[in-house]
Amino acid sequence: MTKDTWIGDVRAGNYDGEEVELKGWIHRSRGSNKIRFVVLRDSTGTVQCVVKRDSVGDAIFDAMKDALIESSVIICGLVQPTDREHGHEVQVSSATVVGPVNPERPFPITESAMAEADGGETEFLLDNRHLYLRTGRMTTMLKLRSTVFGAIHQYFRDRDFIEYQAPNFVAGAVEGGSTLFEVPYFGRKAYLTQSWQLYAEAAMPALERLYTMAPSFRAEKSRTRRHLTEFWHAEMEIAWASNADVMEHGEGVVRHIAKSLLEERETELESLGRDLDLIARYADNPYPRMRYDEAVETLQGMGVGIEWGQDLDYSKEKVLTEDFDVPHFLTHYPRIAKPFYHRPDPDDPKYVLCHDLLAPEGYGEIIGGGERTWSEDKILERIDEEGTPHEPYEFYIDVRRYGGVPHGGFGLGVDRVCAWLGGADHIRETIPFPRDSRRVTP
Repeated sequence: MTKDTWIGDVRAGNYDGEEVELKGWIHRSRGSNKIRFVVLRDSTGTVQCVVKRDSVGDAIFDAMKDALIESSVIICGLVQPTDREHGHEVQVSSATVVGPVNPERPFPITESAMAEADGGETEFLLDNRHLYLRTGRMTTMLKLRSTVFGAIHQYFRDRDFIEYQAPNFVAGAVEGGSTLFEVPYFGRKAYLTQSWQLYAEAAMPALERLYTMAPSFRAEKSRTRRHLTEFWHAEMEIAWASNADVMEHGEGVVRHIAKSLLEERETELESLGRDLDLIARYADNPYPRMRYDEAVETLQGMGVGIEWGQDLDYSKEKVLTEDFDVPHFLTHYPRIAKPFYHRPDPDDPKYVLCHDLLAPEGYGEIIGGGERTWSEDKILERIDEEGTPHEPYEFYIDVRRYGGVPHGGFGLGVDRVCAWLGGADHIRETIPFPRDSRRVTP
């Protein structure tokens, strides 16, 4: 009996000597008028299918001979071990072309276009993103991404965190107002959310341990390899927690992601040229802590122009992290460099109890978080300090008016983590349809 199966199972040797039915797309095709070697692709991999005119008849053979790259087909045949490239091939007994490709409009993502991209992305490939998704590299990145999302959910749920959602239309900023996307909202101004945080803090007294996986929006014109205007955020908030407690969870979730990729995506990581021992180091070793002052001194010693009180932009993070062997936490930023919700350090109020987690290999920040300003008088002091109006944040202040408690949280850039652990040249490689300051299509 013919079995409907996946190519990955065929390549694993699970169907040697059996008749199978494979459904997929033509990846490559070559041959003569008597025999065709068709490489078939599905989501699990590729396998060579041998089509002989004597075996399938003229009609099927000619249909397969004329079928162009990315034509969808159903192939039935006998699986046989082989010494060739993939270790297994299918001797075709019958085939059907389901979705033919018009010869006047052949599939545009050619080997030459991919060679020109050389692991990165050209404007041509970005313009044809809907088709570029089918390529091996992009498929691999999307599989890594799926595992990263699953690992984050698993980490938090295993620790009794509750998944919680917040609105995407908001009235005020979490980060700097210059990066807000303003949108018309029935005659009023509204903005696309920069973070789930403020609304998470509102639910913190109810749920105590909560997290989300959701898109965030930043109107940044930056064109570095790690910025998108729409990106995916994994955020958490926890009651009765210090900055150190929050860092413990930040380290825990990143190490769990690295471990999950090793367990589930070893083949994919190797296909991208990633060193598995390096990923294991990120999974197994503790992450050191470094204060902001030490980082500034280190950068100044390396000849980098930075003054105390400045935030670290990507160019500085890149220099600082190039020699890291594992991620490092950067803590205790100056109060003047961080938004009002960061709690000043009681031991030295010119600093705040916050942290960034910086990834090695020059990738820079992947987590930003810290302890929140949790008392009513202190949050009002911090808001006034920045000259921020109270009205958009009245609900946020109320959280402190009615039983405020020490708490904290962080935001993790999921796309950045995928780029770092996948060894991507650019964050755009890790997301199906990237959005930046120049691109909103396809």
